[in-house]
Amino acid sequence: MQKGLSATAPLWPPIEKTFGFVERAQALLDNPTGLPGRVVRWAYQGLLADLSRERYGPFCSADPWVRETVGHFIKVTSSYWPGLFFCYDVADVPRTNNDLEQFFGSYRYHERRTNGRKASTPATVVRGSVRLITSAVSRVRPLSAEELRPVSLVAWRRLRRELDKCQETRRQQRRFRHNPSAYLANVEERLLKAILPT
Repeated sequence: MQKGLSATAPLWPPIEKTFGFVERAQALLDNPTGLPGRVVRWAYQGLLADLSRERYGPFCSADPWVRETVGHFIKVTSSYWPGLFFCYDVADVPRTNNDLEQFFGSYRYHERRTNGRKASTPATVVRGSVRLITSAVSRVRPLSAEELRPVSLVAWRRLRRELDKCQETRRQQRRFRHNPSAYLANVEERLLKAILPT
């Protein structure tokens, strides 16, 4: 054991340094004092500034591994940035991908139990934006008839058009898979009618 520790001793300082940044990020995102999202964002921007100095600044790390690791950390953080702080301002928004995955997993589990299928139905793809939200709300409490009635008829019709458009896309895909030759002949015929003068 001692021989292995001695042989790898030069590798540990860069790992300890970068892991310190990870621990700082975790402490900020845990938010044990319940700070609002804007304060957590501001503190996290301070961490990112320190990371940028470690990678790009005049006193950046001499170790290429540290610079590469810090660059990866910044890149991943920027990909999550738009939705990273909602959970501190909006109640019941899952804080992590694991929490979010449990939420979707619960929906899939209940759907499989109700319809007997092993996999999710294609309707989840088409109507998931409505079904998942309804599923989440109805888990907290039952919905009354008044709550199910649309508040805005215009918004309801817009949502119906979007769902119908998704349904039509799925329908066209199914028709193509069922008989590609007939589907393509139909598309070609409609295209020629649109191009040729009447």
